[in-house]
Amino acid sequence: MAEISSKINKEAKIAVLCGGMSSEAEVSRRSGKNCFNALQRLGYKNSEIVEVDKNIAQKLKDGNYEYAYNALHGKYGEDGCVQGILEILGIPYTGCGVMSSAVCMNKEYTKKVLSTCKDIPLAKSAFVRKGDNLEEKTAGLKFPVITKPVSEGSSFGMTKVNTREELQSAYEEAVKYNDDVLIEEFIDGFFVTVGVLEKDGKNFATEILEIRPKNEWYDFEAKYTAGMSEFIIPARLSEEMTKKVKEISVKAHEVAGCRGVSRVDLMIGNDGIPYVIEINTSPGMTDTSDLPAQCKVMGISYDDLVQIILNGAGLNK
Repeated sequence: MAEISSKINKEAKIAVLCGGMSSEAEVSRRSGKNCFNALQRLGYKNSEIVEVDKNIAQKLKDGNYEYAYNALHGKYGEDGCVQGILEILGIPYTGCGVMSSAVCMNKEYTKKVLSTCKDIPLAKSAFVRKGDNLEEKTAGLKFPVITKPVSEGSSFGMTKVNTREELQSAYEEAVKYNDDVLIEEFIDGFFVTVGVLEKDGKNFATEILEIRPKNEWYDFEAKYTAGMSEFIIPARLSEEMTKKVKEISVKAHEVAGCRGVSRVDLMIGNDGIPYVIEINTSPGMTDTSDLPAQCKVMGISYDDLVQIILNGAGLNK
């Protein structure tokens, strides 16, 4: 890729937002530290790490920040909440806006939006709200299934359920995180993920990353423990399938109204269909995160990736 030039004044005061009040706070701190270090190397000497808590609006006002680099993950940081605060304060920020952040944080509403496009394959699922009859809601699903809190990331609260007898306990684990639970037919196949970035007003897909976890599926341990997953870049796909997966990922990003950056997760089924599982609007930027690895193989360094994302600040204004 051609050299990435800065569209942001190097003297600008930038708040790197991290931490927060979700179960992913520690992962966010790791992302934030890496992004801050990259910004310093890029010459943005007035960038600062800002720990997000319930006083974040006051911190941002007192700091007189000109831009916000969003390195938050999970509730309040990836669901439109902090984006709304930044909109009110008039601070341009990186990543997706209020609407797409809110939609994509909720796996059920993501599926509802994506289902409006016939070109985006989705796994069969059931949406179970607190008080619903679990047996009735899931009667049409084939096992095994995956139970997921609808608004949680990093695989928190997720369980692979092989038989109907195991469903109740898996559901109870999921509702520890959210009252609403998505129960999705398990796709027999393998996991791939694709970053979507924006450069000069055009969306493009990163290289496809194939992930083979040492565990039975891609859980928290497999995601954040070095050596617990095999990362294969580029994914072992045919040229035709590679093109198809990238096209579907960019389409999902656009249909969901995403801007700047996202990461689209898919399962390539043994039936040859790439099913979109979810869209992450604030992808991890840790040492073991997917997006930096996807970009590195394309010749996009970590610092260049941070610059691309920073250049998108203000796209939602």
